[in-house]
Amino acid sequence: MKFLVVGLNHHPEPTGSAVYTSEFCQALAARGHQVQMVCAAPYYPQWQTYAGYRGLRWSRAVELGVAIWRCPIYVPGKVTGLKRILHYISFLLSAAGPVLWCALGQRPDHIITIAPTLMAAPASLLAARLCGSQTLLHIQDFEVEAGFATGQMAAGSKVARIAIGFGDAVIRAHDRVTSISPAMVRRVNGKRAPRVDAYELRNWADIAQVVPQASSPYRDQWAITTPHVALYSGSIARKQGLEMLIETARRLELRRDITFVICGNGPYRAELMATASGLNNIQFHDLQPRANLGALLNLSTVHLLPQKRDAADLVLPSKLTNMLASGRPVVAGAAPGTGLAEEIEGCGIAVEPEDDAAMAAAIVTLIDDPALHARLSRAARTRAEAAWAQEPIITRFLEWLETR
Repeated sequence: MKFLVVGLNHHPEPTGSAVYTSEFCQALAARGHQVQMVCAAPYYPQWQTYAGYRGLRWSRAVELGVAIWRCPIYVPGKVTGLKRILHYISFLLSAAGPVLWCALGQRPDHIITIAPTLMAAPASLLAARLCGSQTLLHIQDFEVEAGFATGQMAAGSKVARIAIGFGDAVIRAHDRVTSISPAMVRRVNGKRAPRVDAYELRNWADIAQVVPQASSPYRDQWAITTPHVALYSGSIARKQGLEMLIETARRLELRRDITFVICGNGPYRAELMATASGLNNIQFHDLQPRANLGALLNLSTVHLLPQKRDAADLVLPSKLTNMLASGRPVVAGAAPGTGLAEEIEGCGIAVEPEDDAAMAAAIVTLIDDPALHARLSRAARTRAEAAWAQEPIITRFLEWLETR
């Protein structure tokens, strides 16, 4: 089959949806399919266009069998709701030409749009109409609702109603829609027209690279002397609710056996570090190279996965997959009945979102009960192998695509 994939984020961005979009395209190409990708010049998670990609220029390259068009976009220095919208619009305007060029030249069987951002969908839908392709929208997160939940956009305004209407219309306009968790698929089904075909296309863990190990070289490299580490690794932005981790560390400051490590980059990092000023049980480090992911995740005794209360089921954090693959339990901010709570049941502890006292208590429970920690650790790795391996996920997706 021939695929055209349109998405904002792609390699070499080291985190978030870029990782899964890149690996998805590469997996299709490795199976003999023709794959073209139209994406933005890399900028995430620093929110700065990477060196070598700056300027008003489009570039094309072939990487691991995937033909990639990279488009220049507006990247705001300080992210606000309005600037984020302009950022998305700039991608639509910049990518429209390459999308039409690739579609008319290749005549793909399927045009897949990755959300975020939904703003690229008009170009994909027009291209599909012109060349007779099937359209598929893959939702990594519900960006509009998530913007409201995290305070980046004001809910209830006329702009908000327009944004929600646009998002729902885009979902209904595609032939097929996929998302990454059962809860998010249920949300799609609540928005879709009857003819839209929704399917769960999960993200995946790097089962081969991220393997449980008893120790990590990062312990010596970062001079960590405590026996236990509570680790968060990923992008640092307001939507993660990371300020709760600072308060959690503050509650456990008198314990001399735990070091909190926040490893990542993003627009909120400086403010977060200022909030943690004076705490002696927390370290900040840059996001580490992808090749070192296994070593980094094996540093942890417990993985931390905070989430804003109002963001439940609008996104399933992509970092969860490799947390589980490392064979360590997860403490997540997830209310009962949410998708995230369901995913970690039996291999972690779900606490009320934005409740630092509950998160601190869960960390202490896991550290002070070695038998519970060992049981949940084994279950985490087993869960990753059973539910988050890439090969069967891609195989089932292609079978679904071919039989519908």
